[in-house]
Amino acid sequence: MSKSRVLSGMRPTGRLHLGHLFGALDNWRLLQEAYECFFFVADWHALTTEYAETKGIRENIREMVLDMLATGIDPSKAPLFLQSRLHEHAELYLLLSMITPVPWLERNPTYKEQQQELTTKDLSTYGFLGYPVLMASDILLYKAEYVPVGIDQVPHLELTREIARRFNHLYSEVFVIPEALLTEFPKVPGTDGRKMSKSYGNAVYLTDSSEQVTAKIRPMVTDPARVRRSDPGNPDVCPVFDLHKIFTPKVERDTIIDPGCRTAGIGCLDCKGVLLQHMLPILRPIYDRRQELATRPEIAQEVLEDGYSKAKKVASETLSEVKAAMGM
Repeated sequence: MSKSRVLSGMRPTGRLHLGHLFGALDNWRLLQEAYECFFFVADWHALTTEYAETKGIRENIREMVLDMLATGIDPSKAPLFLQSRLHEHAELYLLLSMITPVPWLERNPTYKEQQQELTTKDLSTYGFLGYPVLMASDILLYKAEYVPVGIDQVPHLELTREIARRFNHLYSEVFVIPEALLTEFPKVPGTDGRKMSKSYGNAVYLTDSSEQVTAKIRPMVTDPARVRRSDPGNPDVCPVFDLHKIFTPKVERDTIIDPGCRTAGIGCLDCKGVLLQHMLPILRPIYDRRQELATRPEIAQEVLEDGYSKAKKVASETLSEVKAAMGM
């Protein structure tokens, strides 16, 4: 029996950090064992917000692929390819844009949210408004049955489903209607307590050595109300405790870290020390693999070329079906 198909992608906006690892890559590594997976580097999607700063995209692509391989993404199980390498993505994007009502795009929650948040960028572009159609073409081109998303991303996938249903109604049943593969992504705070992000300068990168990780975690912000060592803390509002939820075994969290913080039985430095004891052994193998891959940077291009060949077969077959259905 053939496996169900999954598709997911990631924008090459810089070095990958713990947010990428636990928000996507760790999940991809598990999915590739149970599903037929296609993973891609979404370089065209990067242009929707970074169109004015394109000089780093090529380097980001190479670095991102090496990071992915270091985390256990296996190209022999899940083809890894570059979005812009396949013209089928662009062609299907064009064809789907012809049948997508503008109000569908304008009501996309991310459209207004990012315009309000990314005030330093001019996002009043057709490309930014229409990126959900490009996302739909990415998914529908491979007839993916499932797309791994968090609960907050389900409305985005619903737009892809609406576009697929509209096409199937207008022409013929070409597209699979994809389902959300709901995934609970852990909260990964940065060293300043905000969401981990390259733009905030608060990230722990997969390329960071144990010494660099330690240097970033030691001064990390904690419960702001805990000023002195003798002050009791509240783990519920402490970013360090959010990292404990990822790295520290539950029994130790519940019996030592949580009560120790609430009663001032342990200090913040001690708490971070325990975190590092669990954190470093998990991250060190990824770092070591990443260092070894850095000596063979050409492997990134080799992996993308191999993935292109596998993705091309599926993408071209689907596009041929689309054109036939539309009488083109």
